[in-house]
Amino acid sequence: MPADEIVAVLHAVLDEDWMGLPVWARNLAYRMVCLQRPDDVALLREAATDLRNFGPDWNEIAAALNERAESLEKDQD
Repeated sequence: MPADEIVAVLHAVLDEDWMGLPVWARNLAYRMVCLQRPDDVALLREAATDLRNFGPDWNEIAAALNERAESLEKDQD
């Protein structure tokens, strides 16, 4: 499934019921789209923000996504 479709489904599901999708499923979906679009700064930040909402178990992954986004932004300047 293309990244745009996965993101659209994520947004639709989360808009309907923010807690309706388990964190493992959200994480898997965001990982799939980040693998398809590894240089998409906005997407990396969105995934990181979503993971930070679920506590310290996900903070390392969220930090890594934010670091990647920052690195990409520096390279674009």
